[in-house]
Amino acid sequence: MEARKLTRKEKVALDKQNGTSTKGIKRSKVRQYKRKLKRERNIGAALNNYPSSPRKMRYVADMIRGMNVEQALIQLKLSTKWAAIPLRKLLLSAISNWQERTGQRLDYNDVYIKTITVDGGRMLKRVQPAPQGRAYRKRKRSNHVRIILDTMASTQE
Repeated sequence: MEARKLTRKEKVALDKQNGTSTKGIKRSKVRQYKRKLKRERNIGAALNNYPSSPRKMRYVADMIRGMNVEQALIQLKLSTKWAAIPLRKLLLSAISNWQERTGQRLDYNDVYIKTITVDGGRMLKRVQPAPQGRAYRKRKRSNHVRIILDTMASTQE
């Protein structure tokens, strides 16, 4: 679900609440401020440069996308895929971040995985000896994974 644009009244109310004002500030600073507010609403976790190909990680990420947290944890625990282990740890970290940020302990059934993205990371390039003095290039891939959680209550509002 995409975040909607704030109306003028909502912006003013937000500014009063936060003690800041965007009036008289350069446009780039206003955009930076809006990005910051958007980041604060999204609670999750990130795993950077995990040494596994993004394709293998995406297969497991697609399995749990959109599930509630309890089902996703069970699915990852029972999965035979190697990529399920780091994804399970990342999901537990996102849950911990959620509880720390909101200050409340939520039931796992109330929280679901809003988005999970797997992007290509740093690629290590190595050389493998080949016949007749040639060399084949090996690309050791890595990936970045980001999980964002949300509650069922916030989608119903």
